[in-house]
Amino acid sequence: MIKVAKFGGSSVAGAGQFEKVRSIITSDPSRKIVVASAAGKRDKDDHKLTDLLYLCHAHLTYGFPCDDILTAIRSRFSEIRDSLGLSYDVESDFDSLASRLTKNFSVDELVSRGEYFTSKLLAEYLGFQFVDAADCVFFGMDGQIDREKTYSAISDALAAYGKILIPGFYGELPTGRIKVMTRGGSDITGALAAAAVDADVYENWTDVSGILMADPKIVNNPKPIPTITYSELRELAFMGASVLHEDSIMPVKEKGIALNIRNTNKPEDPGTLIVENAGDSSEEAEERFITGIAGKKNFDILTVNKRNMNINSTLCQAVSILERYHVPVEHITMGLDSFALVASAAALGDSLYDIMADIQKSCRPDNIDLQDDIALVAAVGRKMTSKPGVSGKLFNALGKNNINIRTIAQGADELSIIVGVENERFDTAIRVLYEGFAG
Repeated sequence: MIKVAKFGGSSVAGAGQFEKVRSIITSDPSRKIVVASAAGKRDKDDHKLTDLLYLCHAHLTYGFPCDDILTAIRSRFSEIRDSLGLSYDVESDFDSLASRLTKNFSVDELVSRGEYFTSKLLAEYLGFQFVDAADCVFFGMDGQIDREKTYSAISDALAAYGKILIPGFYGELPTGRIKVMTRGGSDITGALAAAAVDADVYENWTDVSGILMADPKIVNNPKPIPTITYSELRELAFMGASVLHEDSIMPVKEKGIALNIRNTNKPEDPGTLIVENAGDSSEEAEERFITGIAGKKNFDILTVNKRNMNINSTLCQAVSILERYHVPVEHITMGLDSFALVASAAALGDSLYDIMADIQKSCRPDNIDLQDDIALVAAVGRKMTSKPGVSGKLFNALGKNNINIRTIAQGADELSIIVGVENERFDTAIRVLYEGFAG
């Protein structure tokens, strides 16, 4: 068995966290590949090293000194080294980097050094072979990951060394220059490593015990989700749930590799297992046919009414008008003589009334109604198709709490039921549905 374990910034924030990581790795010899982020915050008043490196580059760009920032960064690394009794001469490597810094220095290379130095220290502490991401994660000239070349390099490195540690977040362009991924990119590196070696499990270690059924900022102590499918995960992410970096899902999904989100600070917790297909059998799973609840605020609903309209033709015309203004349509509901288009208020922006005027001119409806300040709330669950009465229970729960439903939509795969409510009732709607289905 092969497991790939990726550790986020909070998991490698200091020497104490390094010790937790080593305990996790040594407890299971099948964890043969480790991917590390840059050291994160040690407490709420601390700074992520990645943020400090971006700040350093900004100072260089505008001609301000950044000596104090560099000293603080170097101290973080030397403190970890000294606390753990490691031998890595981080000062020499860091001072060599500092001597090359000018306003023209690559921001990608500078920012990537957070992962680089963190990983060098962690590799020595774990007794793993350090393999630079620049030597095994490759981009094409189009900026996209060259998967074939990357998979081959990672697989070869594992075969050569047995246990390897790769810095996350960056790779190499065909020109030899360093390129970083978007924030959270270490998740992608971990997924690529798992796919490269056909791992049995990709473990993503962070500071939470898996994905929660609802936003903890809205619901007090929401329950974790034990098992979720990739399809459900995409639905929740689309509706605003903070989950994994989207690009980190596809490599493991394509290979049928399970993804396990775990808590470095509570390694005994099973976390959330993300799989292609889930076959739940426990009593709790039977009762919990809603997997998660998520939502987003600030949408507008344009309702077009026209007696005896050709619904297909008129709808296509209206959608094409929004496309012309680069406004994506989030949801569409239809009736015999009307249809409603739901779009983000931010995307509509100043073009809203121009769009309405164009629809009036092109489609010649009897009238167009605008509802603004709308929030969308989704109940997501793979079991809803086999459980009669879910939608009735949902609408009943909202009605009992005087929450007016402004629009209703259900995905074609019946994985989610989405309702529109007033923005000001958003938090209440989330709490009502959570208590109704999971509380």
